[in-house]
Amino acid sequence: MKKTLVLAGGGHAHMQCLASLEAFVSKGIDVSVIGPSPHHYYSGMGPGMLGQTYRPEDIRFATQHLVEKKGGTFIQGKVMKINATARTVTLESGKTITYDVLSCNLGSQVPKGMIQGPMNSIYPVKPIERLSDAQKQILCTGREKKITIGIVGGGPSAVEIAGNAWRLTQMAGMTPADIQILTDAPLMPSHSKAVRHMARASLEKRGIRIRETSRIEKIKTNCVTETSGKTHRLDIVFVAVGVKPSPVFSASGIATGPDGGMRVNQFLQSIEHPNIFGGGDCVCFQDKPLDKVGVYAVRQNPILFHNLMAALEEKKLRPFLPGCGYLVIFNLGDGTGIFHKWRIRFTGRLAFLLKDHIDRKFMKKYQRFE
Repeated sequence: MKKTLVLAGGGHAHMQCLASLEAFVSKGIDVSVIGPSPHHYYSGMGPGMLGQTYRPEDIRFATQHLVEKKGGTFIQGKVMKINATARTVTLESGKTITYDVLSCNLGSQVPKGMIQGPMNSIYPVKPIERLSDAQKQILCTGREKKITIGIVGGGPSAVEIAGNAWRLTQMAGMTPADIQILTDAPLMPSHSKAVRHMARASLEKRGIRIRETSRIEKIKTNCVTETSGKTHRLDIVFVAVGVKPSPVFSASGIATGPDGGMRVNQFLQSIEHPNIFGGGDCVCFQDKPLDKVGVYAVRQNPILFHNLMAALEEKKLRPFLPGCGYLVIFNLGDGTGIFHKWRIRFTGRLAFLLKDHIDRKFMKKYQRFE
C-alpha cells in the first residue's frame, strides 16, 4: 500500500522538499501540499515590494505549479486542526486529508486581538501578499491628498515598512506623507544600541516620526486608540507588533513551547508524535528556542528533506544543528540598509546591495525549479 506524505505549508523550510518532490514520487509515495495560496511569498523581500523595489512576481514561488509539475497534489486551503491519533489534517473548508507522515511549515501570524471591525485600510505585515494591496491604496489615496500612515509596533518590520512606505510616496511624486511609528518601547529594543541609532537616524532624517510612548489599545478603520484614550486619525495602518506561531498545534492538543509553536526535538520531529515534523516559525526547537528569522528555516531545508524520506522508509534520522550566529540586514527603503553580524555593524548603500544580492540569489535558486 502506498504511503502518503503531507506537507502543510509551502514556506522556506519546505523549499528543498518541494524542489525535490520527484524523489518522493519516484518511490511510489503520494505527496500532497496544502497552501492558502497558489504562491508563497518571501517575507524578507516584502517591504521592498511595498516600496516598489520588487514586483510581486520577484518575491514569490509558484507553489501549485511546482507541486503539480513534479507529480504531487496541491490542495488550496487553510489547516485548522491535526488529529495525530487518526493521522488526519482538517482544513477550514471541512475537508479531511489522511497522512502517514506530516510536515508542518505553517509560518507565523501577527496577533489581531487589538483590531476591531473590518480590515479596511488595516494591514498586518503578514500575510506578505497584502502589502501589495496596501501599496495600491497608498497610491490611490496619496494622489488625492496628503496621506497619513501609521505603523503600530517598533521592531525591525516596523522600521522596514516605514522606510519603504516613504520610498513609495517619493517614487510616486506625492505630497510628502505623514508617516509615524507608534510603539510603547524603544525602537528595535532587541537590537544593539548602534543598530537602534542607525535605524532612528535614517527614519528621522526623512521626517518619519517615532512615538515611543504610544501603548495601543485598539485599531479600527482610520483610527488608532491608545490606552490613555488618545486617538490617531490615519488613512493607512500597518500592524507590526511581532509574530506568533500558527495556533493549529494548541487547537490540536499537540505539545507546544512557550510561544505556541509545536515543540520539536533535534530531528525537527514532534516530541509526542514521531510521524509529525516541522520547521520555520511554527515550531519551537526543544534544545534551545530559536529566533524567528528566516535563516533557520533555510538551514532546516536539507534536514527536513532527509528526515521525511527516512521516516517514510524507516531509516535513520539526521539531527538539525542550528549553527552559531546569523547575518541580519534591514532594508531601510532609501537604497540603504543596516548590516549586523556578530560585532560588525554598518549602514549605507553597500548593506542594501548585499541584502539585495542574497535575496535575489535565494529566489533564483528555487524559482528555477518552477
